[in-house]
Amino acid sequence: MQLLKDRIIKEGRILEGNVIKVDSFLNHQVDVNLINEVGRKFKSLFQDVKVDKILTAETSGIAIAAIVAQYFNAPMVFARKTESKNLDKDTYTSEVYSYTKAKTYKIRVSKKYLREGENILIIDDFLANGKALEGLIDIVKQAKASLVGIGVVIEKGFQEGGRKIREKGIRLESLAIIDSIEGGEFRFRE
Repeated sequence: MQLLKDRIIKEGRILEGNVIKVDSFLNHQVDVNLINEVGRKFKSLFQDVKVDKILTAETSGIAIAAIVAQYFNAPMVFARKTESKNLDKDTYTSEVYSYTKAKTYKIRVSKKYLREGENILIIDDFLANGKALEGLIDIVKQAKASLVGIGVVIEKGFQEGGRKIREKGIRLESLAIIDSIEGGEFRFRE
């Protein structure tokens, strides 16, 4: 998706540890027009499958998944990272390690929002080592739902997450795959 790649080149920053910062348009300040095009692209890529629900993780994936859900005319569910008094006690739970936060946390989805046999499309903003996606995949399995695919806005192709997910036979569509960061420049997979 050239529009996305152009924004990464123009506004993306590379931090220590090969952390890619795109918070000016993707996951802190959100360019809704760009995310609308992202939603349209995911609808095009997954038009061949039935999608009952969109699943993502709190918080960065929510804005993107909500717009994608609009294109599929399906509800969006997000896995919560924090416990609260208003979260149902009966939840699917998985542990996830966050590379950027350097900590492990639990994600939870109420059992009443994911049901056996539903077709689930996972949407997320970033894929690096794949730990967040592994947690979401685990929740889909616990629900005995059907994972129809995963859509990721930006994949760090030089890390192992994408390879590991594809090796499991899971359909993974990434809109921009960064294969390397050399001399402060992004190199994209064609």
